[in-house]
Amino acid sequence: MNQGISRRGLIKSGAVAAIAAPTIVPSSVFGQNAPSNRVTVGAIGLGRISRIHDMKEIHKHADAQIVAVCDLDTKRLGAGMQLVDDRYAASTGKNYSGTRGYTDYRELLAAKDVDAVLISTPDHQHAPLAVHAVGAGKHVYCQKPASLTIAEGRKMSDAVKASGKILQIGSQQRGQEPWPQFHRACELVRNGRIGKLKHVEIGLPGDPSGPEAAEMPIPSNLNYDAWLGTTPEAYYTEIRVHPQASFEDRPGWLRIEQFGAGMITGWGAHHVDIAHWGMDMEHSGPVEIWGTAEFPKSGLWDVHGPFETHARYANGVTMTISGVLPNGVKFIGDKGWIFVTRTGQVSASDPSKASDVPLLASDQKILDSVIGPNEVHLYKSPEQHRNWLDAILKGVPVSAPAEIGHRACSTCLLHHIAMKTGRRLKWDPKAERFIGDDAANAMLERPQRAKYAI
Repeated sequence: MNQGISRRGLIKSGAVAAIAAPTIVPSSVFGQNAPSNRVTVGAIGLGRISRIHDMKEIHKHADAQIVAVCDLDTKRLGAGMQLVDDRYAASTGKNYSGTRGYTDYRELLAAKDVDAVLISTPDHQHAPLAVHAVGAGKHVYCQKPASLTIAEGRKMSDAVKASGKILQIGSQQRGQEPWPQFHRACELVRNGRIGKLKHVEIGLPGDPSGPEAAEMPIPSNLNYDAWLGTTPEAYYTEIRVHPQASFEDRPGWLRIEQFGAGMITGWGAHHVDIAHWGMDMEHSGPVEIWGTAEFPKSGLWDVHGPFETHARYANGVTMTISGVLPNGVKFIGDKGWIFVTRTGQVSASDPSKASDVPLLASDQKILDSVIGPNEVHLYKSPEQHRNWLDAILKGVPVSAPAEIGHRACSTCLLHHIAMKTGRRLKWDPKAERFIGDDAANAMLERPQRAKYAI
């Protein structure tokens, strides 16, 4: 028996009271998968992404069972417990109320019946929780971006390697579901269908500035100090954290640099990862970065707005990331280009065509190309959560392990540092240090409050 919070107790009293809850659920509830053939999962962070994506994907698979959930906000905790119970009741046609709840993730990590955890928290919590989770012997599915800083990302990747545990970064553009076009585009590029790769363009939006926001009383249901985690103390106001009355609205922390870098890591972690996949640079990074960005001059939300940044890699390939480019990844070679985005299939063009050919004009010769048996075949994996479960149960590789996730995130953070400094920066991707720039190197990490530090 492990200690947890009952959903009924939360709803009845609103208090955090630990009670005993069963850890063994009758096999009739979850079908024919014996406990030894099923991954037991704890979900940490029960907001928007967890509800509509991470927990939802786990619920699709009979060989995985969410047995516990955790959130620092007891409103979200109670709603998360209810959601899990209801989904299992609906999928089995039987009453179910066995989901345990925790307000302290360390207690969830101590539960011996939990094999693995979902980390679906704000960005600033990703790396610390991942380090603690693998240290506790748990496999991890961690939302992107991998970390708040490059130093944290390195600690996370090293901790995963030392632990021998499986960590999958939520770079779902790598999976055959729901967007197989990214795998196809990268395979075409890696096999020279557009000739020698010269340049990559990545389109990302910026974020709007926000209003001033007065201090508000901390809700009694929120452990705000723990929510701030490693970051500095700051007064509470609702648009700094998450909505108290909604799971659907975009939370305010996404637009605050204390907790993340904005769209450059938010969407950027996805698209830079795909760029690296096509470039064969998944374990490295650029050697030079520069660019500019506009930042709000007032208001609580302070992440970047309009921007344009550039990078050069050791093999001579250059990269531009900008909000004026179409959202997606465009690989440009000396014999053509390939553009890939979530909203459409792979598109391509022959450079011999007129220079004003529409972006989505298709060159079927490139797109219909067959990848031969002796060419590069990139790892083909199912949807990211299914791939993670298969890695735990069957020993297959994950498509986005910690080091690859770290390199994609660190490249995004390099672009962010270039925005902040406004100067050309030289980078050593092996040492993960700027060359001859102490001020830039000071931006590779941030001070951490001692009680929450990695």
